[in-house]
Amino acid sequence: MSNSVFQSVIVQLRDVTDRVFGVIDSDGTVVSCTDMSVLGERWTDAALKIANSGESMVTFAHKTFKPIVNVSNIIEYSVFCSGDDEIAKGYCAMAYVALNDAKVFYEEKHDRGTFVKNIIMDNILPGDIYIRAKELHFSTDAPRAVFLVRQVGHADVATVDVLSGMFPDKLQDFVLSINETDIAVVKQIGPNTTGEDLEKLAQTMEETLRNELFVKTVIGIGTVAEHLRSLADSYKEAQTSIDVGKVFDTEKSIINYENLGIGRLIYQLPTTLCEIFLSEVFKKNSIDSLDQETLFTINKFFENNLNVSETSRKLFVHRNTLVYRLEKIKKLTGLDLRQFDHAIVFKVALMVRKYLSSRENR
Repeated sequence: MSNSVFQSVIVQLRDVTDRVFGVIDSDGTVVSCTDMSVLGERWTDAALKIANSGESMVTFAHKTFKPIVNVSNIIEYSVFCSGDDEIAKGYCAMAYVALNDAKVFYEEKHDRGTFVKNIIMDNILPGDIYIRAKELHFSTDAPRAVFLVRQVGHADVATVDVLSGMFPDKLQDFVLSINETDIAVVKQIGPNTTGEDLEKLAQTMEETLRNELFVKTVIGIGTVAEHLRSLADSYKEAQTSIDVGKVFDTEKSIINYENLGIGRLIYQLPTTLCEIFLSEVFKKNSIDSLDQETLFTINKFFENNLNVSETSRKLFVHRNTLVYRLEKIKKLTGLDLRQFDHAIVFKVALMVRKYLSSRENR
C-alpha cells in the first residue's frame, strides 16, 4: 500500500478544519499526517491501546483513533484526529470513510492488474480464475481486446505512464509492463467493436508514443477474448502477430492476428517441410535463380490481382513486355502466373522462402 495515497486524501482534509489528521500503521508509525513534522514518529502505546481495545473508536493522548481493518479483520492502519471530544470523533469517522475508500480503491486496482497479468502469463490455474474474479468483483464474460506494444530500438520507461493516461478507467482497462520492451494493454470493449476499431485504437497508441516520447513501436492485436480464461490465448496471438509480421509484413507497425492469413500457418511449419516444398515446386530452377527485377515484377503482378494490363501500367512497361517476362518466368519455374492455381503456389513459395530466410538470419 502506497502511503502517498493516504497523504493525498489527508492534504484535502486540511481544508476542512484546523484539527490534525493522520494515519498510523499497525506498529504505530505515523505514515501520513497534515502535520508533516510528526511523519515517521512511532506511537507504540497508541498502537497497543487500539489493538487491545476491541472498540471501533479509541481515544488516547488527546487524540481519537479509528482502525482500518483488512478482509481478515486484522488492523492494518488507524486514522486519527487531534482531540478526544465529540467533534473529534465526528471528524475521525469522516476521515475514516475517505481514507478507507482510498485504500480499497488502490488495492482493488492493483490486485486486479496483478490478476490480469497472471492470467495472460499463464500463472494462474483455470479454476482459480473464477474464484479470484469473484473476490475482485471482476466480470468474467465481458469482451476484452489484448494489445502487445513492443518498443523497437530504444525503450522509454515513461511508455507505461503515457499508455496509462490513454486508458483512464483503471478498473476495466489495464496497462501491464511485461519486460523492458513489451507492454500489454487489456481493454474491455463493447459488443459491436470491430477489428477496424481495434486497429484504429492501436494506431492512436502508436502515434501518441511516437509524438510524445519519440518511441518507435510495433503493436500486435490478438482476437477478442470473450471470457477471462481466453485472455492468455489472445495475448499469445498478439505475440504471434508481431513475430509473423517481422517476417511477412516488415513495413507494418500494426498487425492484427485475424489478418495474418496464410503467414501464420507457414510460420508454424517445420523448416525441413518448407525446404521439401520448395524443392518440389521449383524442379527446374531454384527460386533463388530469379533476379530482383523479376521478383519485383512478380510482386507487382500479385498486388494487381493478376491483371496484366493494370500491372503493366503500374510498371510503366508495354503490355507485351510484361507478357514476355511472365513467359520467361514460366520457362524458368514451370509455373504460369496467369493461371490462378499456379499463382497461388508461387505466392506461397515466396512466403515460405521469406520464412526460411528469417530463420537463417536468427
